[in-house]
Amino acid sequence: MQSSIDYKQLAVSGVQALQPYQPGKPIEELERELGISNILKLASNENPLGASPKAQAALANPLKALELYPDGSGYQLKAAIAQKFGLQSSQITLGNGSNDVLDIIARVFLDNSRAAVFSEYAFAVYPIVTQAVGAELRIAKANPAEHHAMPYGHNLPNIAAKIDDKTRLVFIANPNNPTGTWLSGNDLYGFMQRVPEDVMVVVDEAYTEYVQETAFPNALAWLDEFPNLIVTRTFSKIYGLAGLRVGYAVSSPAVADMLNRVRQPFNVNSLALAAAAAALDDDDFLSRSVMTNTAGLKQWFDACAESGWEYMPTVGNFITVNCKQAATPLYDALLREGVIVRPIGGYGLPQHLRISIGTEAQNIRCINALKKVLAA
Repeated sequence: MQSSIDYKQLAVSGVQALQPYQPGKPIEELERELGISNILKLASNENPLGASPKAQAALANPLKALELYPDGSGYQLKAAIAQKFGLQSSQITLGNGSNDVLDIIARVFLDNSRAAVFSEYAFAVYPIVTQAVGAELRIAKANPAEHHAMPYGHNLPNIAAKIDDKTRLVFIANPNNPTGTWLSGNDLYGFMQRVPEDVMVVVDEAYTEYVQETAFPNALAWLDEFPNLIVTRTFSKIYGLAGLRVGYAVSSPAVADMLNRVRQPFNVNSLALAAAAAALDDDDFLSRSVMTNTAGLKQWFDACAESGWEYMPTVGNFITVNCKQAATPLYDALLREGVIVRPIGGYGLPQHLRISIGTEAQNIRCINALKKVLAA
């Protein structure tokens, strides 16, 4: 039966105007659409080596107790994180992926009388969680494309200029998705020193384990100095556990107490808790993942230099290429080659493709496919 009610008008104003997050196209969907197989997905910054072997081995015991609720406190995982990074368990808030933690942070610190600040080209979840609670979005201009050191990167003076008495949250992705750009330790530390104490700064370090730059900071080291700092991390990227959805925030115990009041009961399932705790101890897998990514980045840098492709500076597990033409038709053409990448027109970059770093063979296949569609 058709209703006469406009249900969109029943939603709160922030939700009415929301554009939902668009995930990367899954392999199964492309197989159904085009009837092809042997599909290569380099669209969602997943680990091409798969999941941590120690994490996979840890999944057996939870499978025997699926009828039981998970540990709602996440005691063992929080203890493992605390031991790994020299923290207190009381500083940790667990989430169903770091997206969940970002949503929790927004619900704790934002409402329709407050504002959040983040950079142009920053991760799409920041505006989503801000708008969903009715808070004001303030988007700071990023560095211009012709910037000498970090084109398209976060511009900290522009971010600082957006902060006022109404501001309660600043989101900073380091390195940033989808650009791959990053902030040095000196620059980010200096920014933290200037931010008012009543403004929470979220430093999103989803890709930090991949970074090989010596000037890149570990924001966890600053938590004692800056009580208004929240650092978020995830097991979805280098640990290879994207399908299990587990992430976490680290903050002062007082802030973590507020976050954990909003966190939904049992928001991290038993399988994710067990796998993540085991993955933290898999140093060999992390080392192999970093080596694979570092070599893959060099493959792409060399290919871009050879082909004359412009790309954004990156230290993550992806590269964003400027195609110098509308990227969506190229994305569609690559799909027909059995290669899934990510167009990022939704970020205001309609001529760019974000491409996850794969194995050597996967990178070669994607590079050759991109050459083919650009030459067509």
